[in-house]
Amino acid sequence: MTLPTPPVHVVGGGLAGSEAAWQLAERGVPVVLHEMRPGRATPAHQTDRLAELVCSNTFKSTELTNAHGLLKAEMRELGSLILQCADEARVAAGSALAVDRDAFSAAVSARVAAHPRIEVRRDEVTVVPEGPAIIASGPLTSDALTAAIQARLGLESLAFYDAIAPIVAGESIDESIAFRQSRWDRETMATSGEDGAGGDVEGGAYLNCPMSREEYEAFVDALVAADQYAGQAFDPIPYFEGCMPVEEMAKRGRDTLRFGPMKPVGLRDPRTAARPWAVVQLRREDRDGRMWNLVGFQTRMRTGEQARVLRMIPGLEQAEFLRWGSIHRNSYVNAPAALSPTLALRDAPTTLLAGQLTGVEGYTESTATGLLAGLNLARLLAGDDAVLPPTTTMLGALYRYLREADPRHFQPMNANFGLLDELPERVRDKRWKRELLAERALVAMREWRDALGVVGAAA
Repeated sequence: MTLPTPPVHVVGGGLAGSEAAWQLAERGVPVVLHEMRPGRATPAHQTDRLAELVCSNTFKSTELTNAHGLLKAEMRELGSLILQCADEARVAAGSALAVDRDAFSAAVSARVAAHPRIEVRRDEVTVVPEGPAIIASGPLTSDALTAAIQARLGLESLAFYDAIAPIVAGESIDESIAFRQSRWDRETMATSGEDGAGGDVEGGAYLNCPMSREEYEAFVDALVAADQYAGQAFDPIPYFEGCMPVEEMAKRGRDTLRFGPMKPVGLRDPRTAARPWAVVQLRREDRDGRMWNLVGFQTRMRTGEQARVLRMIPGLEQAEFLRWGSIHRNSYVNAPAALSPTLALRDAPTTLLAGQLTGVEGYTESTATGLLAGLNLARLLAGDDAVLPPTTTMLGALYRYLREADPRHFQPMNANFGLLDELPERVRDKRWKRELLAERALVAMREWRDALGVVGAAA
């Protein structure tokens, strides 16, 4: 391949941008990857590393009967850099792919910086680049670039709030109350060394803080009454349902949390041998269990209120908070109204968008769009057509949603089985249906990959 001059510019060093830059470089295309940190900070990032995770440390399930697990399996068939680095930094979280954040972002940064065809520039891009480019600036796109995108597209971007859950120090958790158990005990057998490595790979992945009915009722009352950070001009814009602040859920009804992130199903308190009325789960943030994330407890409560209310949770009375929950504004483009089916500007097919800016929601989904954007831009520069996977695959079905959703009511979308083409025959059993859908999706992805000559996952 004759290398293009000048190089492709990839804007944004998050998950999607790092993946896109890698896919281009691996196909012989020189890349300049622009990341505005540390010169320009965001409300959520804490380091200057590429692919820093700010909302959670998990890429969600790896099981094929879970939509996120299926999407990851498809991405592995296409050789995802982000998933390779996630595997290297993995921490115990049952069937979820959770990572040590520092180890993960360090691995991505090192791999990208060492690639001979990638130059990392620490600067802020304030205009839509001319010529071949991928814009993957994320939900915290700077005001200047947001304005430039809005002007180019001729319509206003949409926005939603995204919330971050607190992290507590492991040594400050009272384990005479909080008990280690995964739902239905599916992963706890690893505590006895049955993982084959003689260590605790999955066991103890979660700590559970049980509540009685009285404790739960008092906790809900405290959440509802807690003082929150004042909103801004974009307050009327609704939260994305997949990242709803815990106090907002509490306001929806007294049992909303008990049937949501605090559901006790599949758990038994070893002190009573009974199922608690409600449970707060904590998930490991690092390999050594020094940091624990309150699962599903994204919040916009003020810092003092977080300390007061969250220490009402049994086992967290003396909790040391290593990171407070916070709230920030996320922006995304109305993809079906403004972009082509490959998520390119309609008047510039070699300027593609990727990541959460396109209206996908989630680490895996964002990374997947970066992967496909890099693959497609490399094809376009080589004189080939851009391509999309079949809609029997999770990645292809996600792209279909982004082009066919109603622009008047467009909302961010996670991977889910409802996006896929239906099976030709009706299957009533939900798990069996998902197994069949996953099997069909992986066959279709491999056939699509092989037809294009795409290099698959590393051995």
